[in-house]
Amino acid sequence: MSSSFAIHGGRNTIGRRLIWVFWPAFIMGGLMTAIFFTLVEPEEMGFFGHSIGLDRTAVYSIAFFAFWAFAAGSSALTCLLQQSPFEINRCPLVPVERPPGCPKREEPDGCCD
Repeated sequence: MSSSFAIHGGRNTIGRRLIWVFWPAFIMGGLMTAIFFTLVEPEEMGFFGHSIGLDRTAVYSIAFFAFWAFAAGSSALTCLLQQSPFEINRCPLVPVERPPGCPKREEPDGCCD
């Protein structure tokens, strides 16, 4: 068990998962933009046979955010698929607050078995 896991109690908070998704995606977005524009000149790009009509900075920016979004989607899918069945199926409500009819609901005035 890593010290980071022990210090934080082993919980994967939403903030942590967002960092797991967006930080690697940011790095890959920058890397993919650099590689792509090493091979392609922004002024020579076309869209369905027509010139894009944007300056270099706008094309670089749009491409970076598009690459970042694709990489973030990939990272988010990885985070989703690595969850255990317990994490996916757990109920965020305490047993007393669960809706009537829920098989895991505990009645506040119920007796212990």
